[in-house]
Order: sequence, then structure tokens, then C-alpha cells
Amino acid sequence: MRRNPQVSLLVVDAANPFRYVEVRGRVQEITTQGADAMIDRLAKKYLGVDEYPNRRQGEVRVTYRIVPEKVVPRG
Repeated sequence: MRRNPQVSLLVVDAANPFRYVEVRGRVQEITTQGADAMIDRLAKKYLGVDEYPNRRQGEVRVTYRIVPEKVVPRG
């Protein structure tokens, strides 16, 4: 993504694989700042815990900020 910032993100409905949304865009920022806090917020939202439980010693979290250029919904 550093060499080619064009990305596509696809989110599929687990109950209906023919229903999805695709977001196409460019990576605007790549940073490690705030990435640990972000995974903790996601863990709180989706797992109901204050800290992400699967952290491994020495791992480095990275956040990629994407500017959407096109959104394609299906279903």
C-alpha cells in the first residue's frame, strides 16, 4: 500500500453473500500512532472487553486511513 495506495475494501453480509458493499479509494495515511488505542476501542465494541485480548509481544499495529473515491452497494 505504500508503493500503490489504491485499495478496495469489500464487506459481505454474513447472512446473504450476494449482499455487500465495496469501497474503492486511496490510502491517505499510514501510521502506528493511535493504532493500539483503536484496536482496544474495537475490542470494546465487538468483544465487550476493555483491551484487545490477542496482543502479542513485539507486534506493531498500523492504521491505514482510506479516502473513499467510489462506493458500490449490491443487494
